[in-house]
Amino acid sequence: WVLWTALSGMINRRESRMTKKINKVRLPSISAEQIQLLERLSNASGVSGNEGEVRKIVLEAVSPHADEIKVDALGNVLASRHSANSGALRVMLAAHMDEVGLMVTAEDGDGLYRFEAVGGLEAWKLPGKTVWVGKDKLPAVVGLKPIHLAERDELQRPVTLDGLRLDLGPGAKVKVGEWAVFATSFAQVGPSLRGKALDDRIGVATLIELFKQAPPEINLQAAFTVQEENGLRGAKVAAYAFNPDLAIALDCTPAYDLPLWDGSENTRYNTRLGAGPAVYVADAATLSHPALVRHLLATAEAEGIPCQIRQPGGGGTDAGAIHKQRAGIPSVSVSVPGRYLHRPASLVRLSDWENSLKLVYAALMRLTPEILQGA
Repeated sequence: WVLWTALSGMINRRESRMTKKINKVRLPSISAEQIQLLERLSNASGVSGNEGEVRKIVLEAVSPHADEIKVDALGNVLASRHSANSGALRVMLAAHMDEVGLMVTAEDGDGLYRFEAVGGLEAWKLPGKTVWVGKDKLPAVVGLKPIHLAERDELQRPVTLDGLRLDLGPGAKVKVGEWAVFATSFAQVGPSLRGKALDDRIGVATLIELFKQAPPEINLQAAFTVQEENGLRGAKVAAYAFNPDLAIALDCTPAYDLPLWDGSENTRYNTRLGAGPAVYVADAATLSHPALVRHLLATAEAEGIPCQIRQPGGGGTDAGAIHKQRAGIPSVSVSVPGRYLHRPASLVRLSDWENSLKLVYAALMRLTPEILQGA
């Protein structure tokens, strides 16, 4: 909050010089229709490099609204809506379609398969977890030698992927190279949404809604990217193809807001559930463009939208690749806070998702070329 106070102190002075006064805009909301779309996206299988099932849902949703749309050589969906105004800003919004998961690498017989992790997954999280394997979503369990039968030295060694197997049961057959995802079905739980791959299917759902309601004063370039979890690969080529004036990455960021193990106050959180969308100042891959950070915070204040600063630190989004393309692209990230990311079930607050949608939409509506001159 110290950082928020320091930044907000500059907002009114800088924004009054860069933009004309704009009345409050009518902001979008999340309804049952958007939740149902997120459920389809979350339940779809889309490990990095195998995003086809998610891509099909995206194309179905955005194609009727696009002036141009294509799937590039890597599998990104690149969709554009053009402004009638000459000289309108080219604004790229990016959300990644892929998720962390597993890849089958060898058969051991009797329905047991070796595998490797795809994306950021630790081996110790996997034993006993259920997964869906392949396009037919065959059920499997990640198997490990029972603790009851383990020798003392085995219990002292860390769990490794070499000691794990996918157990599909006798007679089950899958091919080497098949992908597997966590077998978690989406659900609404009170004020929260639970599901796998909310990093970043919630960003995909947000981008679909923003594309449907694209502000008429900008050229909106929507990039539904692939292979973010394996090095921001899709975003790199998408940004080069679009060559935008600025970019906003829409993602889901870990919320480290639980009590500490000893019950003491957590003072090292990066984001908190229920505190609104997280605006990035810096992460391991990007120093956000300061004018865009100020614009987002000014918009949140003007529209009365709850908002928080993602505390600087590790991690990264598609912005890490986007901002380094061509001659440089001013970039910033806005994320929905989520607990337990890269695990079988993630948890987000519905209110944070809705306020993320409102914030980015309002920021786009208030965007002018002069804002970028205030770096």
